Amino acid sequence: MAKQAGIFKNQTFRLNAPTAKKVLLVGDFTNWQQRGIPMQKGNDGVWMAMVGLPMGSHHYLFIVDGVWRDDPACPLRVPNPFGGQNMVLHIA
Repeated sequence: MAKQAGIFKNQTFRLNAPTAKKVLLVGDFTNWQQRGIPMQKGNDGVWMAMVGLPMGSHHYLFIVDGVWRDDPACPLRVPNPFGGQNMVLHIA
């Protein structure tokens, strides 16, 4: 599915990582930069970030304390060139 310019929807990403010190959201929408989008930790140990993304398919992962991690809540995954999987989010 191709991305459509000009139409953005807010998406909330969540990761339960109560012992983490730093969590970043990275994906095709950050050009996979390890600086990524900083996530905020809630009192319940769930990290959250809201991002406006264009319609289409987006691949993403989390970086938790420097370690690349999957999103256990994401059922749609595709292989990546590093032997792991990217999470896939479809926005319609």
